[in-house]
Amino acid sequence: MEYTIRPARITDIDRLAAIGRSAMTASDRGSLDAADLLRQCVYLPHASVLVAEARRELVGGALLVLRPSVTAGGYVGAVDFLVVAPDHDADRVTESLLEELLRSASNKGCSTVEASVPSDPADLARLERAGFASAGVTLRRPVSAAGSAARRP
Repeated sequence: MEYTIRPARITDIDRLAAIGRSAMTASDRGSLDAADLLRQCVYLPHASVLVAEARRELVGGALLVLRPSVTAGGYVGAVDFLVVAPDHDADRVTESLLEELLRSASNKGCSTVEASVPSDPADLARLERAGFASAGVTLRRPVSAAGSAARRP
């Protein structure tokens, strides 16, 4: 099956939040509803909300949020939300979403992308295959900012 990754639209948020709700525990949830937060992030320049589609059906999504960091030498992107519908290929959807998130992080000037260490060993293996490595309580992956000397051939 072919998966297409694209920026989320406001009309995607309820379905994306529904997929995410099934993956989160009660302790993962803050005071605001996930859909409300995702709706706000769709319009923020320091966030990227992406969705994965198969045959025009939403099958997953991810959120990258940026923060400035003096010690990292630029922005740090945080993978805050990454979900895949249970009836789809989690490896392929996750790989496609992470590839596009890393491209977005690079284009937004990030030097590093971080992710929380997932409790599921399969999720951890997916992140490690994407180049993330343990860095204490998080996983990190360096990226080259767009236009930097490291990205030029």
